[in-house]
Amino acid sequence: MLRMQRRKGELTEMRPSGTGKTRITFSAPSRGLIGYHGEFLTDTRGTGVLNRVFHEWAAFKGPIAGRRAGVLISTENGVAVAFALFNLEDRGKIFVHPQEPVYEGMIVGEHSRDNDLDVNPVKGKKLTNMRASGKDEAVALTPPVRMSLEQAIAYIDNDELVEVTPKAIRLRKRYLDFHERKKEAKKDDAA
Repeated sequence: MLRMQRRKGELTEMRPSGTGKTRITFSAPSRGLIGYHGEFLTDTRGTGVLNRVFHEWAAFKGPIAGRRAGVLISTENGVAVAFALFNLEDRGKIFVHPQEPVYEGMIVGEHSRDNDLDVNPVKGKKLTNMRASGKDEAVALTPPVRMSLEQAIAYIDNDELVEVTPKAIRLRKRYLDFHERKKEAKKDDAA
């Protein structure tokens, strides 16, 4: 119920429905339900049933809180390298596989803090002529987070876009260039 209240939902009815089940009816804006289905299934451990029906047009109920974490933004065009992604795992969750094409302005992960961070996922390991027997370790990466279209739409902020192709769903900043993003952020702060 608390999650629905955060999404501007109002409890309209709550009654028992069968053995050990409760039917809860909310009136909520459609924009508040984007991305909620996955959360609902997680909260109910897959046992809940969620139905949606249009009820009425209503006045704007105010902004709905989005995510609190920032994102990791690629600063380079190229192919993501396992070595670079391994070093980025300390900064947060990663959204891309090694050998996946990335471009400047593409969101490659979620930052563990609340600010956006520009990173270089294509930076390779520096090689020298000297080789040590114990130095070359296989890089073990945690599997990247993959999002459905609904999850991606629910995840983005106002300055971000979802890019959908037949083979991939990617997140990116509205302004790909670092300097353009900074200019727009200053305009938003001034307004």
